[in-house]
Amino acid sequence: MRWITRPYARRLQWRIVMLFVGLLVVVQAASFLAIRRDLEVNARATIAQELATGEKVLRRLLAANAQNIADASTVLAADFGFRAAVASGDRATVADALDNHGARIGAEVAFYTDAASRLVAATTTHGDAAARALSGRMAGTAPAADLSLVAVIDQRPYQIVTVPVRAPQLIGHVAMGFPVGSALLRDVEQIAGLRTALAVRAGGAAWQVLPPADAAPADHDELATQVRALGMPSAAATVLLEGEQYAMRVAPLGRSGGTEAAVLLLQSVDDAVAPFRRLQLILLAISGAGLAVFTLGSIYTARQITRPIQALSRSAERLGAGDYAVPVAVQAQDEVRDLARSFEAMRQGLQQREQEIRRLAYWDTLTGLPNRAQFHGALLAQLASQKPLSVLMLDLDRFKHVNDVLGHAFGDRLLRQIAARLRSGGLAEHDLVARLGGDEFAVMLPGADADTAIDTARRLRTLLEQPLTLDDHTIDVSAGIGIAAHPAHGSEADTLLVRAEMAMYAAKSQPAHETGVMLYSAAIDSSSEASLSLLTELRAAVAQDQLRLYLQPKIAMATGAVVGAEALVRWQHPLRGMIPPMQFIPFAEQTGFIRELTGWMIERCSMRYAELQRRGIDLKFAINLSTRDLLDQHLPAKMERLFARGGVQPQALCLEITESAIMDDPERALQTLQSLHAMGLRLSIDDFGTGYSSLAYLKRLPLHELKIDRSFVMGMETDRADLKIVRSTIDLAHNLGLTVCAEGVENAQTWALLKALHCDEAQGYLMGKPMPETDFAGWLLDWHAPQARLRTEFAPFI
Repeated sequence: MRWITRPYARRLQWRIVMLFVGLLVVVQAASFLAIRRDLEVNARATIAQELATGEKVLRRLLAANAQNIADASTVLAADFGFRAAVASGDRATVADALDNHGARIGAEVAFYTDAASRLVAATTTHGDAAARALSGRMAGTAPAADLSLVAVIDQRPYQIVTVPVRAPQLIGHVAMGFPVGSALLRDVEQIAGLRTALAVRAGGAAWQVLPPADAAPADHDELATQVRALGMPSAAATVLLEGEQYAMRVAPLGRSGGTEAAVLLLQSVDDAVAPFRRLQLILLAISGAGLAVFTLGSIYTARQITRPIQALSRSAERLGAGDYAVPVAVQAQDEVRDLARSFEAMRQGLQQREQEIRRLAYWDTLTGLPNRAQFHGALLAQLASQKPLSVLMLDLDRFKHVNDVLGHAFGDRLLRQIAARLRSGGLAEHDLVARLGGDEFAVMLPGADADTAIDTARRLRTLLEQPLTLDDHTIDVSAGIGIAAHPAHGSEADTLLVRAEMAMYAAKSQPAHETGVMLYSAAIDSSSEASLSLLTELRAAVAQDQLRLYLQPKIAMATGAVVGAEALVRWQHPLRGMIPPMQFIPFAEQTGFIRELTGWMIERCSMRYAELQRRGIDLKFAINLSTRDLLDQHLPAKMERLFARGGVQPQALCLEITESAIMDDPERALQTLQSLHAMGLRLSIDDFGTGYSSLAYLKRLPLHELKIDRSFVMGMETDRADLKIVRSTIDLAHNLGLTVCAEGVENAQTWALLKALHCDEAQGYLMGKPMPETDFAGWLLDWHAPQARLRTEFAPFI
């Protein structure tokens, strides 16, 4: 049964078949049982009718015999000689006459009684018994009437007919009797087609079935036993003879002298039902044939119904597996056809959405180029072939300036023009150009070595340097291009991309930028060999508690009290010893692992804050946020989880952000800072004055503090311009409602100057260098604010 290809289709098919066949079986079974019951009832009714007919036949035969006997007896009664013998009063003569006449007609019993019903003469010794049996019946009978009855004489039934003898008055009665026996019963059997038997009962004794005179049937004893058990009911009964069922009807013959006689009429139920049973078998055969035909028809119909459903299920499986290319084609009618059309519409919709998802996932919607994900996948596939290839990474120069001056819409159009130039830049058909994001592009050159990649990069850069004209604006575009080749510079996709990016930044920042093209070399990343395993070691450092928290105190200048500390991280490497932050922080920033370090810092500061709180010391900790931290839209949610796990209040932390981190993407940074501010965190601008921040952005940021860069603070004593910058910055911050913290305070005069300028907080080597967190509590006990007087030469600047 190959057409049953799906379990659910098979179940549906067989449910349809079983439903149809089950209904047919129920109807046929009910019909068969009803017909069988009706046939059984009809058979029983027919048997009862046949038995009733048999009894009628018996009565007719008895009546006919009685008439014959009466005729013979009338002849005798009218015979002159017989009347003369009666008149003579000689009993022997009368007996001889009775005997002679009875012998001629075959009567076994013949007797004569006088008018008073007294026996005069009889042919047998049974005459007295017969006379007594008749005397009671003749008492109320008219003299001229004939009398017929069945009398039981000596346990045998006799049919006796009595006629009057007149000369001319009634002088007596002559009676002739014949035994009711085998001849009569055979006649009944032949005419009515029944089995018969005689039964007698004397007084209240049990019924006795009399055997036939000629032969005793084999089932006589069995019938006699059952009749005794039944008690000879007057109604119909059922007996079992030789394993065959018979219906029995009792036909009473008469009673005489306390003895009863009856004829048992029997009809075989099996014989009577046999024609009906053959009819039942024929009906059963017809039902079986109909059931078989109906089953085959149901299977065919179910197959016709489920075949399109199976096709739809296969289509659904293909859709579930992501195959949207094969149309849903089902030959069906009515609702299944509508369902197939719905499946086809769904397939088309899914195919379109799948294409759209793939386009969004693997294609850059602005330029139509492959995006970073597709480029990375294609790079992995090419590396799997173990063939040489090169990766070029391009970053446009001055593109941010174009966006700021001409707007982002113009910048988007410029990017589309750049993409078109790169596609038509004489690249081979198998070369791949992708936009990685922003103004960064990448080119994969399968089969190209480093020299070929350099030639291609120079050709692309020359092509990009040709001015572009958009909306009457002529734009000069250039780019820095970095190159990394496989297998010389790495055998992994991420490694090649990172090194191509390093080379690109080197091309943009080094004197070699005049050429605009840079091939990766170990000189670009002096610690390249160590950096290959640095990320793994950094992860191990967090997991194995190799990082150390250092704290540098922050002092309130008005009171000299310690109000907080800046949190710094150090790496105690088990083999390299103490690693300076500048050897792993930039790498962590580049790889994105800086987010893990930031999380570690917050958890560690939370623990130290709780410990100091238990000692009665209430301080706030300042933690630096990197550019990647600030541009992470999930940072506020992460901070909430860290606070919940550490048990510290957000007000205990101050997050320090550099100007450059904000200015990379001011709008995005503003959203993140507003979310952090809403959580209750203090926000501070670190190294203020060293970047290129806009005061317009500064007034929009939800800040609490400005930190003046150490380069201005350390030069205040010798450079009056630095002093003026510090004073102006303090005034600006106070006018904006911000507090000011000066870093780089290394001598008492600088402390005095800042205090005179009303700076709020200070930190530097004068108060304390960064120290291990375990030493901070002890340092607090020994802290005393510096006592310094401002020199008079600085009075005009205060």
